[in-house]
Amino acid sequence: MEIEVFKDLAIIILFAKLFGLLAKKLRAPQVVGEIVAGLIIGPSVLGLVGQSDFISQLAEIGVLLLMFSAGLETDLKELLHTGPVALAIACMGVTVPLIGGYLLYSCFYGFAPAGADQFYRALFTGVIMTATSVGITVQTLRELGRLKGRVGTVIMSAAIIDDVIGIIVLTFVIGFKNPEAHPMKVILNTVLFFVFALGVGFVIYKVFKTIDKRYFHQRRIPILGLCLCFALAYSAERFFGIADITGAYVAGIILCNLRDSEYIAEKMDISSYMLFGPVFFASIGLKTEFSGLTASLLLFSVCFVVVALVTKIIGCGGISRLLGFKGRDCFKIGVGMMTRGEVALIVSQKGLAVGLMDPIYFTSVILLIICSSITTPVVMKLLYKGEPEEPSHPDTPADYAV
Repeated sequence: MEIEVFKDLAIIILFAKLFGLLAKKLRAPQVVGEIVAGLIIGPSVLGLVGQSDFISQLAEIGVLLLMFSAGLETDLKELLHTGPVALAIACMGVTVPLIGGYLLYSCFYGFAPAGADQFYRALFTGVIMTATSVGITVQTLRELGRLKGRVGTVIMSAAIIDDVIGIIVLTFVIGFKNPEAHPMKVILNTVLFFVFALGVGFVIYKVFKTIDKRYFHQRRIPILGLCLCFALAYSAERFFGIADITGAYVAGIILCNLRDSEYIAEKMDISSYMLFGPVFFASIGLKTEFSGLTASLLLFSVCFVVVALVTKIIGCGGISRLLGFKGRDCFKIGVGMMTRGEVALIVSQKGLAVGLMDPIYFTSVILLIICSSITTPVVMKLLYKGEPEEPSHPDTPADYAV
């Protein structure tokens, strides 16, 4: 190992935390500050830190830990409670942005036949837009006292399902990109993985439940959970040819109903917060290039942001109208689903790794995250202004039936 990596890590962690805190002071997500830190210390500005295989590998571990934590924080009971309504909203929240992203890229760079490299790049642009990050929306709803209302509950549940569907779509697109992959083989491998995850996951959950009962709140539980995360990430890519982040996410979902799930997430967060998270988000900035930024690319970035925001509102808000939501509630759901964050970055990182995206397009993704992070709280507060307190959501799933 070259001694230079220690200097790089010291600079990355210091700048990432300083800019993360600055972003927090400005009421923006800390990840935005960490990305900006990567931009500043990277080759595009100061050139204090360069890209290296070691930093890339640490960033990859950071991705897996983020996805594992996302799975751990999934509330399966809440998903079942809101059931078909959340599923329908999530499906449209994936479909409309996916189509919008594909059309946007194709309009700028030309429509390509299915199977061509350009076709998959266009499709991947839509995949980036499918991601939803409701952290900012949740915080806004909490401040407004609306988190447990019907709209707030549906937004949270739909966002979780949205990310699951988005990761499945990403898995398919990456699989089809492989020139040696036959479409039926990709579909079969994906189905087999989820069958494998369901069967093995049930057994693993029972084993963990027994261990958790005997060794409740002991550090061996998070350690075993981390082993499961890496094992499923490896199995997903090695044996089924699908994204390793899918395996990590599934590992989190398997353990999300354990008594100690929050304890596991808490321990994972320590490693992620101290090292792997800052390195991952800063690495996005390190890989972002401004040297090739042209007027055309800048126009594309602006259109990318507009299409990404509008398609979420149209997809999620439109279907919620058909599902019985009235007036402002439809718009609230659409706006609540339009924030982008960690998942969009993870998807973009994966696309870069497999050749579906060029580093210059990280500019568009970062711009989207910043714009959606600022816009969503402002619009949500305006939509709720002057309205009476919402009652908590009903206890019976029937109230949410389609």
